Amino acid sequence: MSTVSIICPILNEERFIERCIQSVLQQDIPVNEWELLLVDGGSTDRTRERILPYTEQHPNIRLLSNPHRTAPYAMNIGIRAAKGEYICRIDAHSSYAKNYVSTLRRYMTTLPDATNVGAVCRTEARDDSHKAKAIAAVLSHRFGVGGSAFRTGIETVTEADTVPFGFYRRETFDQIGLYDERLTRNQDIELNKRLSQHGGKIYLVPDTYCTYYARSTYQELATNSYANGKWNILTVYYTRNFHSLSLRHFIPLLFVLSIITGVSVVLYLLLASIVSAQVAKQQKLRFPHVLWAFCVLHTNYGVGSLAGLLTLPFMRNK
Repeated sequence: MSTVSIICPILNEERFIERCIQSVLQQDIPVNEWELLLVDGGSTDRTRERILPYTEQHPNIRLLSNPHRTAPYAMNIGIRAAKGEYICRIDAHSSYAKNYVSTLRRYMTTLPDATNVGAVCRTEARDDSHKAKAIAAVLSHRFGVGGSAFRTGIETVTEADTVPFGFYRRETFDQIGLYDERLTRNQDIELNKRLSQHGGKIYLVPDTYCTYYARSTYQELATNSYANGKWNILTVYYTRNFHSLSLRHFIPLLFVLSIITGVSVVLYLLLASIVSAQVAKQQKLRFPHVLWAFCVLHTNYGVGSLAGLLTLPFMRNK
C-alpha cells in the first residue's frame, strides 16, 4: 500500500500538540504506511519538550526545524524531507478522525481526476465558556464564514476551490511548485488556486472529518480576523493575481467601507441580530455573545483588508 507523509507546521503549540499527535497515532492504517513530520518554527514554550517522547518511542515521527518560522517554509521543509508517495498537510490546532488519512487516500486513488482531496473541518470551542462556544458557532455558520462548504458540511463528494489542509500526490509539487514562502497566510488557498489553473481537480469528500479548536476570546478572534483580512490583500499583491483568492474573501472589506461611508450599519446590525438569535436558540447560547462574535469577526477581517490596502503604497515590489 502506498505510504503517506503527514506534515504539521508548529509554533508554540504546547496546549494542542499532544492531542494532535495522539489522533495521528490512532489512525486506522498500519504504522509502516505513514510518517509524521512535525516542523517547528522555533517554539519558545514547551512544545518541543512535549514532542520528544513521541519521537523517541515512534521512529516514524520526526521533529524538524524551520528557521523561517512561518507555515509555507515549514511545509516546503517537510515536503523535501518526506519519504511518502502522498503528502497530507495537517494543523496542530486540530485533531483527526481515526479514518481521516485512510479515507483521503482512498478517495485520491478512486476519484480518477483528483489532485487534492480534503474533508469537512468541524469547529469546536476550546473551553466551556459562553464566549468560546459563541465564537465556535459563528465560525461554523454561513453568515460568519460565507459559502465555505468545508466548514458548513457536505453529504456527497463535492468539487471545491480549496479544502482545509489537503492530501496530495508527492509528484504534484514537482509539477506546480511548492508553497509560496512569501505568504504568511493564505498559502493553502493560493496553492490550490495554482493547482486549479494547471488543470487540477480539488474535492471535498464525506465519510471523515477533522476537528478545529477555535479561539476562545474576542481578542484572539479579532487578532486572527484582522491578520486574515490583511493577508487577503497582501496575497494578491505578492502573487499579482486576483484569482489567488475568491470573492468571499473580500466581502468584509466591502462591509467596512460601507460602514465608513455610512451606508449599511443599521442593515448589518439588523441582519446580524436575526442570524444571531437563530444561532443562539438552536445551540442554546447567549444572544449577546453570538452577535458580538459576528461583529468582531466581520469588522476586524474587513479592517485588516483595509489596512492591507493602505500598506501597499509603502511596500517594495517583490
